Amino acid sequence: MGGMVKCPEAVTEMMALVDEALADRPRLATLFRNCFPNTLETTTELHDDGSSYVFTGDIPAMWLRDSSAQVSPYVPLAAQDGDVRRIISGVIRKQIGYILIDPYANAFNRQADGACWAPDETEQNDWVWERKYEIDSLCYPFWLAHRYWKTTGDVSVFDDDFRRAAGVIVDLWRVEQDHVQRSPYRFQRMDCRPSDTLTHDGLGAPVVPTGMTWSGFRPSDDACRYGYLVPANLFAIVALRQLAEISDTVWNDGVLRREAESLATAIDAGVRQHGVIDDEIIGGPVYAYEVDGFGNAHFMDDANVPSLLSLPYLGACAVEDEIYQNTRRLILSKRNPYYYTGTQASGIGSPHTPDGYVWHISLSMQGLTSTSVEEMDGLMDTLEATDGGTGYMHEGFHPDDPSTFTREWFAWSNSLFAEFVLHWLHTTGRMTR
Repeated sequence: MGGMVKCPEAVTEMMALVDEALADRPRLATLFRNCFPNTLETTTELHDDGSSYVFTGDIPAMWLRDSSAQVSPYVPLAAQDGDVRRIISGVIRKQIGYILIDPYANAFNRQADGACWAPDETEQNDWVWERKYEIDSLCYPFWLAHRYWKTTGDVSVFDDDFRRAAGVIVDLWRVEQDHVQRSPYRFQRMDCRPSDTLTHDGLGAPVVPTGMTWSGFRPSDDACRYGYLVPANLFAIVALRQLAEISDTVWNDGVLRREAESLATAIDAGVRQHGVIDDEIIGGPVYAYEVDGFGNAHFMDDANVPSLLSLPYLGACAVEDEIYQNTRRLILSKRNPYYYTGTQASGIGSPHTPDGYVWHISLSMQGLTSTSVEEMDGLMDTLEATDGGTGYMHEGFHPDDPSTFTREWFAWSNSLFAEFVLHWLHTTGRMTR
């Protein structure tokens, strides 16, 4: 099968550079030293077939989303370090293999042992840990592979399996443009909270075609209220345009390039027509979080990525974009029902965790998408002070008492925090290498 990885030399060297840059902030330096290698040291296994299995932390399964985000801060190091290239290319290969097993699944097992979060009413497969269909599960592998390629020039990941999976994803997103009439996907979970299952016999709430592609669940793994999840559709546009570039440059495949571009154009038109709403108070357009095509729109934001907050980070828009900046002002205020304020922190949480809990992921993402050094500084201070004395980031925490938190071992949160630290160090000129 394989084994756990050794920390690559480039990762060790980066930690030394950060130690030096944070000599005046030893607590923050310790947090970075704990969090930056956490994915590699505790959740990554190299398999003998050249793939890499990256589980999420305290849950033994590999999420397509989480695994991409977990290795994200190592991508810039891949050009100089063969061990990093082996790990990340292996993650991409593992993800593609899973997508070819079941493109509707969001999380997978290390081996085909039938382990699962819960037995559900859907198409079962022994490889699948959970089959909650989320658009972003299929976006993230494109996003990761494209960044890896641009950093390293390595096209070996774009093999026949990758090309086949690309076709599967494009076909699936086309089918889900008309979910009610064409989709084979159903999901029901019995004896659970309402957010863990889909209504209408597993089909989800009614929608009508808009050009956008449907999602059953949010990146929080909670069911969508309305089936067109706007940040996920914007992420799909990014992924499709990356696929178009890969198709053109690597495969010289004009047919797949045109298919990807056409679908991206259709989704974008759908977002512009249905996913952008005028807000009377702010006096301009903002993105809805979810819509259904009937005219219903739900405004909120969730800590999990893709979120409305994360759009510039994902490449879905420029940080200066008017609609994004209008939306950002609202989601970082009480207009967002999941924006919480306490004595120790203020930020976006999620209905996935207890009411009032702020997420470290959202604080890190707020910093990564900020144009204000003052705002970044404040967020860095908050993150440094809210680890609950553990030396690591978590999922949600009580903003009055950071020692009360969910998920002691959540590698995605650690990785995104480390990514923000590196971004902040370079932005503020503390570190230039």
